[in-house]
Amino acid sequence: MSIASSLNPTMFSSRNAVSPASSGIPPGVFGVIRTLGFRRLAVIVAIPLALAVIDCQSVQAAGHGKLDQLFERLADPEERDWKIIEQEIRRLWAQSGSPTADLLLKRGSEAMRRGDYDSALAHLTALVDSAPDFAEGWNRRATLFYLTQRFSLSVSDIERTLALEPRHFGAMSGLATIFIRLGRPEQALAVYEHLLTIHPHQPSIHEAIRRLREQVEGTGI
Repeated sequence: MSIASSLNPTMFSSRNAVSPASSGIPPGVFGVIRTLGFRRLAVIVAIPLALAVIDCQSVQAAGHGKLDQLFERLADPEERDWKIIEQEIRRLWAQSGSPTADLLLKRGSEAMRRGDYDSALAHLTALVDSAPDFAEGWNRRATLFYLTQRFSLSVSDIERTLALEPRHFGAMSGLATIFIRLGRPEQALAVYEHLLTIHPHQPSIHEAIRRLREQVEGTGI
């Protein structure tokens, strides 16, 4: 896989879906992503799904201009207030524009933190089903799938997250971590290097890149 294809954010869009050939993920993983279904768990979500059929686009559009400004500042390696900027970006990402969707996100995230993964899946699946244009809903469910070691489903939700928000550094970090778990250090390195162009401040990412470069160079790739 070329570095250029790794750095192209459109690789995650619905028209340019990630393929085994372009991503380096073993073909069997993509077979699971495309064909594996999962049952909607019989956990009662305390919000009628009819109320969750919402349109988040207007509020997200209103926050888009502010996000552009924040990301411009975040990309500056000399920015001293990067932690504050990162927190503000995460705060804006978590705003769906609907009290119902925000509550589903809150309850799903809380359930995930306390280890109630069945309840978390029910809430977050209700969220992405009712608000498919809300990137953070897909990202949170991708995190849940990662925590429960369902990596193929996590990659699928990361794909949706980045199609909606190509600058989502959290989703990119998750994707790189999965590549590492799958034994694909060159793909992980490409993702991390692209992430640095968006968020160059995290010491852990710089350290991960250093280790991965040593590993990749050591294998002669």
